[in-house]
Amino acid sequence: MIKTIKIIVVDDEILFRKGISFLLGRETNIEIIYEASNGDELISFLQNNKSNHPDIIIMDLKMPIINGVEATKIIRKEFPALKIIALTSYDSKSFVANMIAVGAVSYLIKNTTPQVLLTTIKEVASKGFYYTDYVMKIIQADLLTHKKTKSNFDSNFLSPREIEVLKLICTQKSTVEIAEQLFISPRTVEGHRNNLLLKTDSRNIAGLVVYAVQNDFIMLNE
Repeated sequence: MIKTIKIIVVDDEILFRKGISFLLGRETNIEIIYEASNGDELISFLQNNKSNHPDIIIMDLKMPIINGVEATKIIRKEFPALKIIALTSYDSKSFVANMIAVGAVSYLIKNTTPQVLLTTIKEVASKGFYYTDYVMKIIQADLLTHKKTKSNFDSNFLSPREIEVLKLICTQKSTVEIAEQLFISPRTVEGHRNNLLLKTDSRNIAGLVVYAVQNDFIMLNE
């Protein structure tokens, strides 16, 4: 049985918001549980309906009262389990990098196709994140301009297995896919991922990707 993905759509453009909700609501495994016109309405709903939280929030950036960036910061602090997909008309590198940095797990432009949106939702629901090639390059390029001095990698820092897991994470493989490829359990993969986050001082998968590039575990064109 396919698990129903619960979604909240947040956008101050009523027609666009209703259109996205209608599109997604037609899918058998997607349920729209709430619509909000700004971040303040969204946060109020989450605080007052803790028994009915979504799996994914689809968030615009430019909104009144509390915009998408500020709302994402608050949600990542108060409700860290919730996954946020940015869906906006802003495609500049600074907006993409900033939204990912504050906690969005994916970033889409509003002229994207319905199929790309549905694919992104599916990937985020199963893996916890999804970055298109365009977004991945922006993440890498933006943070590489602030490249720090490389750490000294010895056997006591990252283990060979952790390096293997790190490289597979950078190819956007899911926990189950990594487990199958390395012949280990999904729980073991999660353990390695948590260790990587702690050891590299990364807040999310994007941070691990940038760390891997900065320290030559992967190349930009991989």
